[in-house]
Amino acid sequence: MLADERGLIHGGFTFSAADFAAMVAVNEPTVVLVAANVRFLAPIKLGDSALFRAKVVQQEGRKSLVEVSGIVGEQEVFKGEFQTYTPKSHILDRK
Repeated sequence: MLADERGLIHGGFTFSAADFAAMVAVNEPTVVLVAANVRFLAPIKLGDSALFRAKVVQQEGRKSLVEVSGIVGEQEVFKGEFQTYTPKSHILDRK
């Protein structure tokens, strides 16, 4: 379900866009999400143009903390912290 009958975008799509922004900010081919603390601040409706910005704010070895915000127009609609880990090899190659 992309949207309900009134045009509300499902929160899973919003989270997915924010997660993608966090992974792009880390910019490593093997990065994975290990935890997230997020807040949905306002609804996103079908037809809205949402912009997600992500910034690595802390890095310790292979661990990164990424702050992500989402805006529609002038309104902040999403805020979150994403904890990531970058293994040496693809996560599916691990034993």
